[in-house]
Amino acid sequence: MVTLSLNEQMIVALVCVAVFFIVGRRKSRRTQVFLEVLSALVSLRYLTWRLTETLDFDTWTQGVLGVTLLLAELYALYMLFLSYFQTISPLHRAPLPLPANPDDWPTVDIFIPTYDEALSIVRLTVLGALGIDWPPDKVNVYILDDGRREEFARFAEACGARYIARPDNAHAKAGNLNYAIKHTTGDHILILDCDHIPTRAFLQIAMGWMVSDSKIALLQTPHHFYSPDPFQRNLAVGYRTPPEGNLFYGVIQDGNDFWDATFFCGSCAILRRKAIEEIGGFATETVTEDAHTALRMQRKGWSTAYLRIPLASGLATERLITHIGQRMRWARGMIQIFRVDNPMLGPGLKLGQRLCYLSAMTSFFFAIPRVIFLASPLAFLFFSQNIIAASPLAVGVYAIPHMFHSIATAAKVNKGWRYSFWSEVYETVMALFLVRVTIVTMLFPSKGKFNVTEKGGVLEREEFDLTATYPNIIFAGIMALGLLRGVYALIFQHLDIISERAYALNCIWSVISLIILMAAISVGRETKQLRQNHRIEAQIPVTVYDYDGNSSHGITEDVSMGGVAIHLPWREVTPDQPVQVVIHAVLDGEEMNLPAIMIRSARGKAVFTWSISNIQVEAAVVRFVFGRADAWLQWNNYEDDRPLRSLWSLILSIKALFRRKGQMIAHSRPKKKPIALPVERREPTTSQGGQKQEGKISRAAS
Repeated sequence: MVTLSLNEQMIVALVCVAVFFIVGRRKSRRTQVFLEVLSALVSLRYLTWRLTETLDFDTWTQGVLGVTLLLAELYALYMLFLSYFQTISPLHRAPLPLPANPDDWPTVDIFIPTYDEALSIVRLTVLGALGIDWPPDKVNVYILDDGRREEFARFAEACGARYIARPDNAHAKAGNLNYAIKHTTGDHILILDCDHIPTRAFLQIAMGWMVSDSKIALLQTPHHFYSPDPFQRNLAVGYRTPPEGNLFYGVIQDGNDFWDATFFCGSCAILRRKAIEEIGGFATETVTEDAHTALRMQRKGWSTAYLRIPLASGLATERLITHIGQRMRWARGMIQIFRVDNPMLGPGLKLGQRLCYLSAMTSFFFAIPRVIFLASPLAFLFFSQNIIAASPLAVGVYAIPHMFHSIATAAKVNKGWRYSFWSEVYETVMALFLVRVTIVTMLFPSKGKFNVTEKGGVLEREEFDLTATYPNIIFAGIMALGLLRGVYALIFQHLDIISERAYALNCIWSVISLIILMAAISVGRETKQLRQNHRIEAQIPVTVYDYDGNSSHGITEDVSMGGVAIHLPWREVTPDQPVQVVIHAVLDGEEMNLPAIMIRSARGKAVFTWSISNIQVEAAVVRFVFGRADAWLQWNNYEDDRPLRSLWSLILSIKALFRRKGQMIAHSRPKKKPIALPVERREPTTSQGGQKQEGKISRAAS
């Protein structure tokens, strides 16, 4: 065995860093695998050092605190290695064509479960589902109303959907789905959360795999959200940062697919009825019936698949406290599965499937290690307990390379799906709330009940959500006191060189912890959100006709259920002027005519509000706004991660705490210049009866 000095170990570390930069310049799957292996080896080097040279403690207190930190690090390394395993070869599955004859396509039941959500939210999903392109005699749309509300039954009858209400609410969403299965007959089931509005091409794009491979029980697609989540809305750099869920749906699920371990995520998924019936219905033992159901199907030998194309879009959580509550339910459910149906035990799974499920479940144990990492410098700053028995030079030689490679390699793997250091912020926001959930669920897995995530609300005024941030405010206050204690010792106390370095190291650590805590607190500065209808950026060619026969060609800037903004040549207009917006389709020469009223026009842009007078017009607007097949293809339109830039953006996000009340966060998306377009005049389109067409329903622009 060859033992290297610290200086020699430093050379090894520098060589590994140099290899990373040399190899990392090439972009290929082999390069990614090489960098992951290199990172794992550097991390194993760090782990060996930690286990063999840093556990020399003088007191029991020091020993307990030191071992606690070591266990947190072991968890982090365990999750790092599992993540490399999951993402070693993402499958990047592409759609498969359906049989040429639609008579050979399977029958589909579309389930839209709801409990206490507002009809204004549910109706958009129902109308979107009714507009899905599939043979009418082979598809049925069902509203599964656990609230047993009369207005929902009337709406179902008016729009042509079917309505199912069961006599009780046993087992929440899972029970609702199981009841519906017994009262329907479709070969396949498309499940949509009641706010997830599908595109018209959902089934035509996704169903090919289910038809071609009879062993696939589930095809999952991404959860995409057209409204901003609290991180995007409340932080100064939020719109320039990928949403929290993009990492899972852009990287992890695609990696799971390689191992035949795609998880069911509760919505935007097609399931095979035969597979669900074979396992006795959706799992009811936990509050995350989705992942548990997929696990049970795979134990029976069924396969699952993932298609990384967003084919529906929904509402993100509006408030931070709602977001935390949703994650608490997820954590409780995944830990429940870990306790009652551990993937490492029992029959039916391959090793790759077991490890992918294990990673998903144990990832929700992050809260306790996250708190330990943040609080560790306080052990020395307050109590002079040195919980890592190592010199600053040794820390630099072993710990810094480990952190560099794990961060830099993740940036290469995650690209534009998740930015460096933002995982720490996402976890810190929830950590102190999840510590109790983690402990209680591990000890008492049957505790806890399903809760519905509230969506679709508005925030009438800017406010600071103390309920969602008070644990981190207290934590940050304690951390600031520890930092002041360390700075005081460095300035005013006569320290030997070893103590001085220890104080400096722990002060730097506490500054990093404080930055993360401040960023997490900043998310609680809720900005106003008064829009019931969120704007969606879209560039679609249209022609606007007024009742005098004038026509103007334009390109939309954004669309919503409330109206549309269109780049049009400027001209004098009469306020509240009724017009027809004609959307030019790409397929088969089809077009859609929507009635609207002009609100204003200036500087080459006109703004209209829709004239929705009946369900048919509303359905047409839904198909235009949400139903376009390419509506969400730009869901990952973010630059690739650069760790230093990401760190700087995280620091900038703290500005939200010091924003004056009522001051808006600057929207970071680039503003497009108005488009100069020609004007032409032609006679307005008329129907056979000579009347101008309004609200005509046809295929939406693809």
